[in-house]
Parts: sequence; C-alpha cells; structure tokens
Amino acid sequence: MAHFVLVHGAFDGAWCWAHLADDLRTAGHTVLAPDLPGAGQDPTPLSEVTLASATQRAVEYLRSLDAPAVLVGHSMGGVIITQVAAEVPEMVAKLVYLAAFRPVDGESLLDLAHLPEGVDSQFEKYLTVTGDPPIGTFDPAGARTVFYHDVPEELARSAIEKMGPQPLQLFETPVSLGDTVLPPTEYVICTRDRAVPPALQRLMAQRTLARVHELDSGHSPFYSLPGEVLSILLHAAE
Repeated sequence: MAHFVLVHGAFDGAWCWAHLADDLRTAGHTVLAPDLPGAGQDPTPLSEVTLASATQRAVEYLRSLDAPAVLVGHSMGGVIITQVAAEVPEMVAKLVYLAAFRPVDGESLLDLAHLPEGVDSQFEKYLTVTGDPPIGTFDPAGARTVFYHDVPEELARSAIEKMGPQPLQLFETPVSLGDTVLPPTEYVICTRDRAVPPALQRLMAQRTLARVHELDSGHSPFYSLPGEVLSILLHAAE
C-alpha cells in the first residue's frame, strides 16, 4: 500500500481529484487531497493566500501519514509540491508533475509561463485580474476551450461550475529550494495541452531529469484519460 497526496491547480479544489482518488483507494492505497487555502471549501480570505500558506497546507497532510507519500501536483500545484519537497524531503517518496509547473530555485510560475516555450499558451487570453493583492477569474467559455476541450461535456460543465477565483500571489512568488536534493521525479506531459504548452512541459521535465510519460490529452487528463493517469500513478508508487 502506498500513500498519495494530490495537490490541485489554479481555480480548482480537491473536487477535481474525486474520481482518481476513488480509483486509487479501490486499488488499496491511502489518498489525501487537500483544498489549498482559499480554494474549494476552504474559508481562507483570498487576500491572505500565499505560497507559504499553500505549502504549509500540503505539509500538514503529509505529516498526518505514517510513511512518505507520492506527492502529485497538477498545473499550479507543481509549484506547491516543489516547495514542499524542498522543505520536508523526508516526507516525500516521489514527486509526480501532471502537466504541472516545475520551477527551479528562485523561479516563479510567471517566470516559467513567460519563457519562449510558453508562448502558445491560451491561458492569459481568458484571464481577468483585479484587486491588490491580485485575484484572477477565468472566463467559463474559455475554461472549456483551455482546460477541458477534450473532456466529456457533463464532466466539463460540472468542473466549470465549481471553478473559483485564484489568488495570483501563488503565480508571482518564486520558490526557495536552496541546496536540497529533491526526491525522484516523474513528469506527465499532456501533448494537447492549451494551458501549459507541451514545449514548456518538456523543458521543465528535461532540465530536472524527470522520468517522462506522454499522454494524448489536454490539460485535465484525470478527466479525459483517467485510466492512463491511474496506471502512471500506480507504477510510480511501486
């Protein structure tokens, strides 16, 4: 039996993992999927959400387990799991990046998004930013185009209805990794992703020496190719 902690991406909550988490539990594993601060059912005011508070939330879930876990991050969740692994590497058996941002020391999500390899992203086209500190909202029609273009209609509609605003401090804050040797890493490249371009995913995987998997999927493979994602995670846990 393995332990999994699943960390969601921007505009999402733990709800996005529901079906995958059930499948992992059916296979005999322990699965925890936190709502990051200000997301899902968590009541934290959006103005108070920081990379530090999001990292601490994931660390709390890891500490509730009796053995190191496979730590999975989707999209923005990749930034969180990277910082977590730098702070408590002894609690992480393996890192799995699912179409996720994987920064190096001193790099933020926005730094990665603005690299030449990120030029094809359609993300900012549908993003509206307001407030100070900034909060992002995402156009629902754009979400269908960018996040869920290959997802069955009913699943896509349900996910879009649950999406919430996103504190953008998590996009702007660089990770601080120091000299920590991070746990073994696997990266799942989604070759039809419109949010995090495949070229950027390949760059992030290659420069961190990750074991690479490729899926013929858009940005949300836990909806579009759940069986394939399950298989990759089960193999990662072996």
